[in-house]
Amino acid sequence: MSRILIVEDDRDIADLVRMYLEKAGHVTEIISSGEDVAARVREKPPDLMILDVMLPGIDGLTICRAIRASEATATIPIIMLSARAREADRIHGLELGADDYVTKPFSPNELVARVAAVERRARPRDGGAIVRYRGLLIDRERHVVFDGGTEVVLTAKEFLLLDYFLRHCGRVLSRDRLLSDVWGYQYTGGTRTVDVHVRRLRKKFPTLGEALSTVHQFGYKLMERSPDLETPPGGHYAA
Repeated sequence: MSRILIVEDDRDIADLVRMYLEKAGHVTEIISSGEDVAARVREKPPDLMILDVMLPGIDGLTICRAIRASEATATIPIIMLSARAREADRIHGLELGADDYVTKPFSPNELVARVAAVERRARPRDGGAIVRYRGLLIDRERHVVFDGGTEVVLTAKEFLLLDYFLRHCGRVLSRDRLLSDVWGYQYTGGTRTVDVHVRRLRKKFPTLGEALSTVHQFGYKLMERSPDLETPPGGHYAA
């Protein structure tokens, strides 16, 4: 059971989303104005947010950017809702830090499934494992990453994607496989979402340098693991 904050000014849509989420066992709260979100999230951070893009007051993209900019709220998973279906709009939302982007009209059952997928991937898969790679230190139990001793705040999806690359060092990974294993479903917006998240990882971790390379027209490859990489026995993602 998760506490989910629904930020949607269309009451009919908000009530529909609430009904399906509560039927799935979640606890929900609805906010209809963008101006009320910041105070509410600071007061009681939700486990996940469903955030409409077009809101009165402050729009959803601005809210998403602000949430990702604050260390206290940066890791809250965000699923954006929008009537804007253009690829450029989806990419922009993902670049700002959204974990998923759902276009209207949408299937409520599919939205519930996407919530479950985002939640599942926001949780650490292993306990107590410490991974080191090129100056990075990844604490899988605490879900935090340090670069040269300084903590770098990642979204849930960024963390899981980085961890997945580390588990598969030296292997060429297709965009389709990354979508399947990290996102957990065939993302309807296409494989560009993988490129967006890789670009964000490269920006946040310059120390990766050329270690994370692009394989033309296929996917990505992280250079073979260094000797100090530690992986717990049995740690894996389902392929």
